[in-house]
Amino acid sequence: MSSILNQRIIENRLKIGEIIKDLHQITIDIGNEELADTVSDLRNRIHEPFMFVIVGEVKAGKSSFINALLETDKEVCKVAPDPCTDTIQQILYGEEESTIVVNEHLKKILLPVEILKEIAIVDTPGTNTISEHHQEITERFIPGSDLIVFVFEAKNPYRQSAWDFFDYIHGDWRKKIIFILQQKDLMEPDDLVTNEEGVRKYAIKKGIENPNIFSVSAKMEINGKDDTGFLPVRDYITQNITGGKAPILKLTNNIQTSRNVGERIHKGLQMRNAQLEADQHFRKDIHETLDQQEVRSNNQIDVLVENLIAAYDRITIETGEELKNGLGFFSLVKRTFSSMFGKKSSLEQWLADLSTNMERNLNDAMHEKLQSGVTDIADSIQQMAKMIDLKIRNSETILKNNHDIFGDIADRRSSVMRDLQEEFSKFMNKTENFVGSEVFAGEHNTAPNLAAGGGLAVVGVILATVAQGMVFDITGGILTAVGFLFAGVTARLRRNQVIEGYTAEVNKGRVKLETEVSDKLKAYVANIKNKIDDNFDDFDVMLDMEDKQITTLTDKYEQIEVSLKAMQQELEEAIDSEQ
Repeated sequence: MSSILNQRIIENRLKIGEIIKDLHQITIDIGNEELADTVSDLRNRIHEPFMFVIVGEVKAGKSSFINALLETDKEVCKVAPDPCTDTIQQILYGEEESTIVVNEHLKKILLPVEILKEIAIVDTPGTNTISEHHQEITERFIPGSDLIVFVFEAKNPYRQSAWDFFDYIHGDWRKKIIFILQQKDLMEPDDLVTNEEGVRKYAIKKGIENPNIFSVSAKMEINGKDDTGFLPVRDYITQNITGGKAPILKLTNNIQTSRNVGERIHKGLQMRNAQLEADQHFRKDIHETLDQQEVRSNNQIDVLVENLIAAYDRITIETGEELKNGLGFFSLVKRTFSSMFGKKSSLEQWLADLSTNMERNLNDAMHEKLQSGVTDIADSIQQMAKMIDLKIRNSETILKNNHDIFGDIADRRSSVMRDLQEEFSKFMNKTENFVGSEVFAGEHNTAPNLAAGGGLAVVGVILATVAQGMVFDITGGILTAVGFLFAGVTARLRRNQVIEGYTAEVNKGRVKLETEVSDKLKAYVANIKNKIDDNFDDFDVMLDMEDKQITTLTDKYEQIEVSLKAMQQELEEAIDSEQ
């Protein structure tokens, strides 16, 4: 490899290392330990040689294959009869032979073997080993690998556990894979060809267009026999990996693996964003539903007030006409003259009767209008709360709790939604939430009437009690004022003054009835609407936090992806310039 290319590789290795460092920070930010460990391992191994990871089932002959490939006189990888005692072995170049025990499941073997200057080999336990640690540690080596050597037992390359592990390697990480059918010496030639074709079909079916398949016999190779199948394997390694190409391929693989990690994060972020958009739509729907139901309730209040005013106007106008007629000159003279002989009531008695009739008519009319109007308003308010409860229960879940990257985010959202549902259910069953003491302070005490219902059901009782109290207080005040006015009437009092006084008091009462009833009831509706909306405080905090986090993480991902693409292009240009 030329010094210019070598210098470029060193520089690019440093640049890629910094990008991977940023990628590692994202994995820390999202709190995914598995991805964080994967990227950390990738970064730590960037200075290591091109790495072969040998995988396959127990007894497939992986260790024997490695021993034969390295062409040493000794057994580098122990062919262990008991897979439970086996460990993962990373075989690296060293000036002197030595073994470093990293932990009980991993050790490094350093050997002065020429090929190890360009490649490193990782010997793994069987994919069907009964030790959970073996599978876990083997999977940690896969993302940082540069070539997967999948070893099958030649006589049976169809075991499901092996192909399941293949799906993990190829599906999750899209690693370059070659297939080795080991122990071909135990097979008849025709049967071997059949199994080679079977592996080829399996590989093509699973997405590898032109699978590289080699049939070998490690036993024959170690014993110096001919036609062992190792020559094509070594030719493949020479043509595609060694001879100065390994460092370049190593960096290319690092870039591809980093982009793969980034893509997985990005897909997760897209799903998080889809959930966020669904939740934002849900929240907007809640706002719109509350607004629509408030408008509907307020319209019902307007109808009630209109009906009250219509009845009020009808009765007060009729009473006013009767007052005008009764206070006419001839009517007064006649009533005064008649009262002297006891034939008819006096003026005072007539006015008292007029006031009493007005009171009775107002009470009857107001009670009738209130009874039907309050029922409609209460139904509208109850529907508001019930619709929100139903929408909470039917909110859409896109990000599932078992998501491989953002499962914790899904759990957090599920917890918020669960709490929202539970708390809202409690809210609807809690009577004091609908009493409206904040709005009806100083109004009639509704407590004695709450026995008729609890929670949301109490709305009708509260409205009936308070609305009737307000209306009858207002009309009662008018009647009192009119009563005082009538009490001071004598034959000497000018007729117009009495009528004007009556009209003024009636108009005052009309305005008060229209404004106070409307304002109080609408304030009550708004108060309940706001209380319902307050249940979403934690949900709103979650939405705001998600929006910010997704934006930040997406920006970071996009910056890393741009950098990785630029590095990939730069590396390709460096390779082309040397060819």
